[in-house]
Amino acid sequence: MTVFAFYLFAISAVTGGLFTVISRQPVHSVLWLILSFLSAAGLFVLLGAEFVAMLLIIVYVGAVAVLFLFVVMMLDVDFAELKAEMARYMPLALLIGLVILMQFVMAFGAWDSAQGAEANLAQPVPTDRHNTEALGVILYDQYFLLFQLAGLILLVAMIGAIVLTLRHRQDIKRQDIISQMMRDPAKAMELKDVKPGQGL
Repeated sequence: MTVFAFYLFAISAVTGGLFTVISRQPVHSVLWLILSFLSAAGLFVLLGAEFVAMLLIIVYVGAVAVLFLFVVMMLDVDFAELKAEMARYMPLALLIGLVILMQFVMAFGAWDSAQGAEANLAQPVPTDRHNTEALGVILYDQYFLLFQLAGLILLVAMIGAIVLTLRHRQDIKRQDIISQMMRDPAKAMELKDVKPGQGL
């Protein structure tokens, strides 16, 4: 049953990735991408990494893929024009893809396992601690400083992106919270005596 589930998830993941690239409709591409994410989560469950599988579903399927779907459906993008622009750069893209493929072949051709790797893989995995607990111990104990530094780098990058894209425009109306809080209730509303049959 495990082997059957593995091949099922693997085939659906590869199929979802393939149809994500070759689908003509962008909405269909996002749906195929969601299928690929779900299949990858199933593979993680078979590996015993339930926490990573749930993260994949919550973060990528529940947030990123749904965001892609909303953007594709709500924005009026001329995809025919985009495909025409992509066709001009197709020879360069094929050349880059060929170079990357050759690098992969060279890397995997010279691949050699480290000494003692097979013996370490043959050892049984300890079951006294759940994998989520073990991951938390590694992140917040052994690599606590590196984990915090990574979060600090992401925070600085986010602040930098906000600062670089922030533009103060004078032709738009902005909310002034202080003036709203300090306004006089007696002057905030004005009653109009509207005569019957007349408008304001």
